[in-house]
Amino acid sequence: MPEKKQFVATPEAKAQAKQLRLFALLAWAAAIAGEVFAILKLLHNDMLTWLIVATVVILALSITGSLLWKKSNRLDPASEKDKFRFFVQNQLGAIIAAVAFLPLIILIFTNKELDGKSKGIAGAIGIVALLAAGIVGTDFNPPSIEKYTDEINAQTDSVKTLNHGVDLVYWTPGGEKYHLFQDCQHIKGREIHEGTVQQAWEERKIGDNELCKTCERRARKQLEAGETPAAEPVAEPAGQE
Repeated sequence: MPEKKQFVATPEAKAQAKQLRLFALLAWAAAIAGEVFAILKLLHNDMLTWLIVATVVILALSITGSLLWKKSNRLDPASEKDKFRFFVQNQLGAIIAAVAFLPLIILIFTNKELDGKSKGIAGAIGIVALLAAGIVGTDFNPPSIEKYTDEINAQTDSVKTLNHGVDLVYWTPGGEKYHLFQDCQHIKGREIHEGTVQQAWEERKIGDNELCKTCERRARKQLEAGETPAAEPVAEPAGQE
């Protein structure tokens, strides 16, 4: 039985993830700074409009940070073995949302300088913003090294079944899927790379890779008809399974 492939984020993917995380942290820092400013300067009846504007800006910054952070996690996922780090890394966006909005909402409802109507308006907007930022910041299907490893091995087995035992696929640098046929209509005429399923995952650095459905249907029809395999065996580069 062949040794199972292990997902390892490439240095390029790690570098890109690090950059995205830096931008995410900057966006979150700006959101928290906006919260502090709103608390110190805007909790007055005559500043209600600016308080609402500040809440919307904080929401935009919080969501931007969460989207960047999620993308970084798909490039360089955490391991499920360290449960605390895995949770924090994947749900940090939701945690930041709570930090950015909860203190502001509490102070809106407890502030004596705001009348009842102003509290209702500003508080409702703050709660909606908190929920929106929390939902976007929560990763309901977090990536992990183990999940990627399982997917690579399952997809490798599937490709070999369709490809007469050959682990060979094609992809384009910016594409979202890999292909069994170099002349597939979705990549024809574009820059095409070839290699194993694992190489397709590693080179494209986008996470959540999958086989082109058009290629899959075509390969199944060829198998049923007993036609030539989609790809001929080639020697795998040194260091690849």
